[in-house]
Amino acid sequence: MRRDLCDGVGIARLLNATLVLPKFEVAAYWNESSGFTDVFDVDYFIQQLNGFIEVAIELPPEIASKQPYRVNCSKRKGHFDYIESVLPSLLEHRFISITPAMSQRRDRYPQYAKVALCQACYNALRLTRSLEKKASELLEAIPKPFLSLHLRFEPDMVAYSQCEYTNLSPASIKAIDEARGDRKPWTGELAHIWRKRGKCPLTPNETAFILQALSIPTNTNIYLAAGDGLMEIEGLTSIYANVFTKSSLLSGEDFKSMHGNTKAALDYYVSINSDSYMATYFGNMDKMVAAMRAFKGLYKTLFLSRKAFAEFTSQSLTEKELMQALWNAHRDDFIMGRGSALPDCFCEYKL
Repeated sequence: MRRDLCDGVGIARLLNATLVLPKFEVAAYWNESSGFTDVFDVDYFIQQLNGFIEVAIELPPEIASKQPYRVNCSKRKGHFDYIESVLPSLLEHRFISITPAMSQRRDRYPQYAKVALCQACYNALRLTRSLEKKASELLEAIPKPFLSLHLRFEPDMVAYSQCEYTNLSPASIKAIDEARGDRKPWTGELAHIWRKRGKCPLTPNETAFILQALSIPTNTNIYLAAGDGLMEIEGLTSIYANVFTKSSLLSGEDFKSMHGNTKAALDYYVSINSDSYMATYFGNMDKMVAAMRAFKGLYKTLFLSRKAFAEFTSQSLTEKELMQALWNAHRDDFIMGRGSALPDCFCEYKL
């Protein structure tokens, strides 16, 4: 959501358009109906973007009853596509709806559009006061110092990866099979090639092994930034006992009343303020967290390498050799600041 919102601001500036307060598509993230105002501080958002773009909370009466003209940006790249392909539709219909392109090249934006995008990403998006208060309470409740670990091993994630796993519990296998649908796992040599490309999510047990290889003490306080439905968690907690979750730190009533959006917002808040951050995947959450941590000068950020783990575990190494190889691979990958996400925002001038 943050990525799409940042891109939306950049595109609005690029097209010299007014941005209508965004609405979340229910099916795009979680099957729930929370909106922009449930997660983000609207007044602050508008105030911080003053001078960058115009933001409208509601549509003018003359077009409020109309449906926006939808523009497909799924294959658009760079500002030339937006200006040459999207701007004509905006000028013709005056009211359009877009979903920012996943593959767009922000580095091709002119400077004024980059500045608007960066302002949105780093300054304009603040949680609502009530949600930030809850996030602050959660952060305070976690024993210090602590590592925030974004672990992805949910049934839909594994099913989407098309990877096959051995030694999973019957419950996990059943959940994955139910989530697969028509997306069948790779088999034989193709499965081996797919895994060596780093396409397979790390299991909690594999994650624990890498943490040990990196000399992370087993008594480390770990906050688990993860969604509902995480499988095989015992593979981590049997080795790292001091694992804390939202559900273990928040009261039952508080937790039950939260939507997926607000739970994710708590994970984001804790992760950008943690002593260190590690992720088993390089998804949108991880890119945004890494970028904000770099912006705040918090450089203890690391993405665990699925590719390195697959490569080294296929070489029949001893446990000691495997741990040393993983240590060497991650030492070179350790992020020391700028450029892990939205590198154009790290400019010589101040926003």
